Amino acid sequence: MKKGILAVVLFFVTMSAWAVDLPKQGFGLHIGYAQPTLRINDNQHKDTLNNNIKMNGFKVGVVYDGSIIAGFGTSIGLNYTFGAYNSGWKTGNLYGMDYPRSRQLITYNELELFVDWQYKFEIAKETYLIVYTGPTIQCGLEWRMRQDVQTSEGEKYTPRYYSGYKSEDPDQAFKRINITWGVGAGFQYKRYFLRGGYDFGLINPFQNTDFANGVHTRGRLDQWQIKIGMYLWYEE
Repeated sequence: MKKGILAVVLFFVTMSAWAVDLPKQGFGLHIGYAQPTLRINDNQHKDTLNNNIKMNGFKVGVVYDGSIIAGFGTSIGLNYTFGAYNSGWKTGNLYGMDYPRSRQLITYNELELFVDWQYKFEIAKETYLIVYTGPTIQCGLEWRMRQDVQTSEGEKYTPRYYSGYKSEDPDQAFKRINITWGVGAGFQYKRYFLRGGYDFGLINPFQNTDFANGVHTRGRLDQWQIKIGMYLWYEE
């Protein structure tokens, strides 16, 4: 399954590299809002992670567009994405123990290589509506997850949990590589553009797959995003 997904992604990357050699090209920058979302479908330690973790952050990157035929083309680029989550202090249960208050803190950093196949509908002179779809390869740079608890003995807040790509608890460790498939729409006026969409995770981002012993976590890493940008160079 993973080899098949990777083969499809490489096909789109190869086709995009060919497309940008054709007329009507553009190179630009964009910045925007990102909401990486960790969706947990099955987790042995259900009290350590919420089923849906929505991290709010931003993304910034470069993009290179190329047309194949009138209206149809491709967009390929590289992004840096940051997300953060704070559950806030709340009463809860952790590792089978009740605590007066606890909170969960997460920070997430990654690089993304995206390839979008797009169609631009010209609605006025140099004005376009855009629809697009395509894969993204995400490479995690850092994932930090910490659980702070208030003990019943006093007001001292003690860090109780840390996880990342190298975790002592394999059930909470993540893979560095994730692959998504996105769909979206946008608007372009001359050199300026606005794009927004949703990326669906295609693989399980958790490392542990020891299903025989009942220790496993399954889920996916999705992402909402909206970007504004401009082409520094644009060839009609």
